Amino acid sequence: MSEVSLARLYLLRGIYLLFAVGLGSAIWPEIVNHPLAAHGIATSLLAGLSALWALGIRYPLKMLPLLLFELVWKSIWLIAFALPLWSAHQMDADTWRSVKTFLGSLIVVSIAMPWAYVVTNYVTNRGDRWTFRAAEGRAIE
Repeated sequence: MSEVSLARLYLLRGIYLLFAVGLGSAIWPEIVNHPLAAHGIATSLLAGLSALWALGIRYPLKMLPLLLFELVWKSIWLIAFALPLWSAHQMDADTWRSVKTFLGSLIVVSIAMPWAYVVTNYVTNRGDRWTFRAAEGRAIE
């Protein structure tokens, strides 16, 4: 397993804290004070994500899939939605604000991400087992 420095762990903790507080402070008041007619699906998803960001403060390496999710979904939005709007010269102020926020968080997360650890643990490591030995009830290695 690739070793992650203590400084990198604290950097990851800081990012989890930033995301938990930043997202949580915007989303949780909306959860607590929502009108009964609101659908709230996206809001509920983001509230759950903010709670998991807080868990990342304690377990920065175990919660790396959250940071990978953050990188992936924001990259998809930038490429599939913002880029075509920009190419068509149809960006409004709200979209520009989102682009700036998303690019900033992608840069910060990309710098903080322990890429050697990610490659070692998510790319080159063997995956979890798929089959079981019928007679013994144990997995085939």
